[in-house]
Amino acid sequence: MKVAVMTDSTAYIPRDIRKQHNIHMVPLSVVFEDGSFREEMDISTETFYQKIKTTKSLPKTSQPSIGYVTEKLEELAKDYDAVISVHLSSGISGTYQTVASAGRMVEGIKVYAFDSELSCMPQGFYALEAAEMAEQGKSPEEILERLHEMKQSMRAYFMVDDLTNLQRGGRLNGAQAIVGSLLQVKPVLHFVDKVIVPFEKIRTRKKAIARIMGMVEEDAAQGNELRIVFIHGNNEEAALELQEEFRERYPEMDTSISYFGPVIGTHLGQGAIGVGWYKK
Repeated sequence: MKVAVMTDSTAYIPRDIRKQHNIHMVPLSVVFEDGSFREEMDISTETFYQKIKTTKSLPKTSQPSIGYVTEKLEELAKDYDAVISVHLSSGISGTYQTVASAGRMVEGIKVYAFDSELSCMPQGFYALEAAEMAEQGKSPEEILERLHEMKQSMRAYFMVDDLTNLQRGGRLNGAQAIVGSLLQVKPVLHFVDKVIVPFEKIRTRKKAIARIMGMVEEDAAQGNELRIVFIHGNNEEAALELQEEFRERYPEMDTSISYFGPVIGTHLGQGAIGVGWYKK
């Protein structure tokens, strides 16, 4: 059985790595007053962060249309028997449901939609693992079993400089956002039951980042072989500093740098920092 792997643009897997592993992608979009822009295809992350500085109102975000996804699956059906399709949490976007629905409409290919229950490069980790297993000739069932196993150890924590975007976009409980703004806290956030909730309320950015780093170092100190990503919102230097700090203590660990692109950046805002990891 020939198995394809697909994900959406919010995994933020660089184009060259997707090409190397033959990972297909469907884009989400950011909608400004002057039009709708598909991530990577119509707007780069750099352009997005420049544009958002000059826009009066927060852009909206939108998932791929069912028509677009159906066309993509029909295209894959020409060469593949099945597709594992990894998507951002169904609690913050309808993309997963759209792919599942489109999969029931397309003939000639079995579609296995997988809800990552989070987003960004931790979502990408699932797609990369699926692609490596597909290259080895593993069945869809074997791949899904491994993805569910990964989910048991997957961790992702992040902090934002300002909760306003998350609250306005409906991705965080309004009362929590208001309280956070009043107290000037820098809450550590994470996904629980597919939605974004505060993990801990911390007073300063420095302490919030230290709390996140403490958790990943705690897992590493237990002798676990981890795959870790440091994620930034238009502040690569901050992510590189965290990576370097971690490497000094755990030089053999698999670490990488990623970013919050336009769709997720709309909700988290500039300056957000995150760390994601799982047991290899």
